[in-house]
Amino acid sequence: MPVKNRFAELLPEITAWRRDLHENPEILFETHRTSAVVAEKLKEFGCDEIVTGIGRTGVVGVIKGKTDTSGKVIGLRADMDALPIHEQTGLDYKSKTDGAMHACGHDGHTAMLLGAAKYLSETRNFDGTVVVIFQPAEEGGGGGREMCEDGMMDKWNIQEVYGMHNWPGHEVGAFSIRPGAFFAATDQFDVTIEGQGGHAAKPHQTVDSVVVAAQVVTALQTIASRNADPVDQIVVSVTSIESSSKAFNVIAQRVQIKGTVRTMSKEMRALAEERLTAICEGTAATLGAKADVTYYHGYPCMVNHDDQTAFAADVAKSISGDCTEAPLVMGGEDFAYMLEERPGAYILVGNGDSADVHNPHYNFNDDAIPAGCSWWAEIVEKRMPAA
Repeated sequence: MPVKNRFAELLPEITAWRRDLHENPEILFETHRTSAVVAEKLKEFGCDEIVTGIGRTGVVGVIKGKTDTSGKVIGLRADMDALPIHEQTGLDYKSKTDGAMHACGHDGHTAMLLGAAKYLSETRNFDGTVVVIFQPAEEGGGGGREMCEDGMMDKWNIQEVYGMHNWPGHEVGAFSIRPGAFFAATDQFDVTIEGQGGHAAKPHQTVDSVVVAAQVVTALQTIASRNADPVDQIVVSVTSIESSSKAFNVIAQRVQIKGTVRTMSKEMRALAEERLTAICEGTAATLGAKADVTYYHGYPCMVNHDDQTAFAADVAKSISGDCTEAPLVMGGEDFAYMLEERPGAYILVGNGDSADVHNPHYNFNDDAIPAGCSWWAEIVEKRMPAA
């Protein structure tokens, strides 16, 4: 694999950083140690500016090229947070924190971007400015949104932004990408069915909220099967049903239903919300109950921009020899907020035959580090070639 020689030399050092981060996972915005490690590394590398506290615990580093006749500014983003999972890998460097684990490879993403930052600070073989972005709270906290709301894009005049994620099941160091909608919008719903509780031997004197809930769950599947265009992507999943009764002989007064809706377009997202609310309220009313629906908007659909995606794919091909078309992903990714603010692209790099992400047996593959670092460095040097 034609990666930059410097990253082959740096591999033991970057691997050590990654494994230290793996041992010390931090969740959501609580990335205090991780952020401090990142800031200290950027200082050691000689970054021109280092700012902490963007998006609460995010870190930004600025690296200026040898020249700046282009006026271009490119952002490179990595996520830093771990997941609330108890690790079961048995690794020598396994998590030291019970109930927290780098089960999605953000330790690898952070280490790779630090490696790219070290190289770019050493060489500065580009014409413009690089902003390296280390983001907290990707796993459900919306750290990307908060960094944008803190004015990050305008403060450093970022014009394009690029992100990367490891991908289990793909050959180590191989790349995959797609233009347009890539990762789904991820919304949640919480529905309370209020009926009339009573004795299980006298159902005629009750409004059975469990029966109503069962009808609602079944009816919600018609959003995908009968309301959505068959060529559009949508997943409606009921993931929790809990009644107010814990007895065998009591018909429950109320039932709470929770779940997620995942869509690939603004139009389908709006349709799903409208139909879900109407189905829950209408079904409950038909059976004499009442439904209280709360719909939470999560991450928006992550949409890659065409020009930047084509460029990112070309860079990937120069490193690994190929860049395949990635599948649509119904999972969420809060890099979506940054791509709503600026044009850019998000790419996948193979993690090999590993356990899947969000699995207690998952581990980032350190052999992917040279390819990931090279891709970020080449994005800069090819997009802003030295004058």
